[in-house]
Amino acid sequence: MVSKPSRVSLTEEAAGGLSAGIVGTVIGFPLDLIKTRMQTHQGQPGGGIFENGLRVVKSEGILALYKGIAPPLISLSILNTFTFASYSYFQTIFQADRGWDWRNSVAGGVCGPFAATVSTVENLVKTQMQVDNISKKQFIGSWDCVTKLTRTHGPLILYTGFGINSIREIAFLTTYFGLYEGLRQTFGDLAGRHPISTWTIPVAGGFAGAASWFLSFPLDCIRAGVQGQDMSSQRKGSLKVLWYLMETKGVKGLYSGVSPSIVRAFLVSGSRFSAYEGALWLLRGGRDVQH
Repeated sequence: MVSKPSRVSLTEEAAGGLSAGIVGTVIGFPLDLIKTRMQTHQGQPGGGIFENGLRVVKSEGILALYKGIAPPLISLSILNTFTFASYSYFQTIFQADRGWDWRNSVAGGVCGPFAATVSTVENLVKTQMQVDNISKKQFIGSWDCVTKLTRTHGPLILYTGFGINSIREIAFLTTYFGLYEGLRQTFGDLAGRHPISTWTIPVAGGFAGAASWFLSFPLDCIRAGVQGQDMSSQRKGSLKVLWYLMETKGVKGLYSGVSPSIVRAFLVSGSRFSAYEGALWLLRGGRDVQH
C-alpha cells in the first residue's frame, strides 16, 4: 500500500535540503561550467564533454572548473533548503500519496516561482563568471561580479532572465519530484525490500534529474543565452535569444551542451536525494518516520 507523507518537520526537511544543496553543488559544478561554455558558444567551437573539459584545464588551469562556485554553493544550499522543505509541505497540503501520484508533480511545480527568486541571481552570477575567463576577464571573483554589475546597472540587473528562469523552474520541478516519487516506489517494489533499498534512492534521483533536465533543457539554453550576454551592451530578451538560436543553430541549438547537463544531472540528483534522505534518516530514522 502506498503511504502518504507524514506531518512534516520543516526544520528537519530544511536540514535535508541543505545537505542536498552542498553535496550536489560540489559534485556537479565542473560539468555545469562545461555545459555553460557549450550553451553560450564561448571559446573554440565543437567537441564533447571531455574535449571541452580538457580544453578548459589546459588553457585556464584545473581551478577554472570551479570558477564562480561560491554563489551557487551558497545560493543552492539556500535554494535546496527551501525547495525540499516547501515541496514536503505542499505534499501534505495536496494530500499526495507516495509513488505515482500527479499531486506530487503539482507540489513540485508550485515551488518553481519561489525557487526562481533565488536561482535567477545565482544563475546570472555563475553564468557571467563561467564565460568571463574567455571574454573580457573583468571579474576578480563572484562578489566582484555582483558589485560591478549592480554599481553599473543597478540591483535589478541581477534578475535578468527571471521570466524564462521561472518557467524553467516550474517545468523542471514538476517533472523532478513527480518522477522521483514514482521511480522511488517502483524501484523499491523491484528490490522487494521495505523500507526502500538504499540503491533505489540515488538511481531514482539520478533518472528523475536526467529526465527533468532533458525536458527543460531548451528553456535552460535560452536562459543561459539571456544571462550570458555582455551586460554592458544592448541585451536580447528571451524571444530574441530563441529566434537567434533557431536561425543560427536550428533545433539543435536548443540542446547545445545537453550531454554534460544530462551526465551532471544524473550524478547531482542521485547524490542530492541520497544526501537529503540520508540526513532525514540520521535525524528521525527515515523520511516517513514520525516521532
